[in-house]
Amino acid sequence: LHSTERSCLLRELHRFESIAIAQEKLEVAPPSPGQLRHVFFHNALPFVGFGFLDNAIMIAAGTQIELSIGVVLGISTMAGKYCEIQNHLFLFSSSSLAGYVEALASRLGLSIPDLTPKQADMWQTRLSAHLGKAIGVTIGCILGMFPLLFFGEEEEKLEEK
Repeated sequence: LHSTERSCLLRELHRFESIAIAQEKLEVAPPSPGQLRHVFFHNALPFVGFGFLDNAIMIAAGTQIELSIGVVLGISTMAGKYCEIQNHLFLFSSSSLAGYVEALASRLGLSIPDLTPKQADMWQTRLSAHLGKAIGVTIGCILGMFPLLFFGEEEEKLEEK
């Protein structure tokens, strides 16, 4: 068979398998550990980027808001950290950058795991996906704390003056 014929045959076999699974005439094996790892990393990588951008933007924007608007309005540090302006800035930036994070993840060769619809709905797959998201955003938030490295230098310069 030529490559186009093979791909057409494979597509039809997947369609037939999906119909049989939907009609519950075919038992589906649970995903293999390799497939679960693929699901984990497929979900973790974009959330590393999201957590990184989330924390970096929140730290940088929160500091600038506190130093500019917070001083003018006379609001406390905690009120400045959680003020509505900062929340709107974060929501705008994260929704704007979400597409870029996903595009970068796909450029890195992160393909969609090869699972049947029934396998994708199994508890093992959902657990792997949720763990990937949780661990990915945690790692991203830790990496996104890098702006804190620069704040010590600014305080030392102010103390010297």
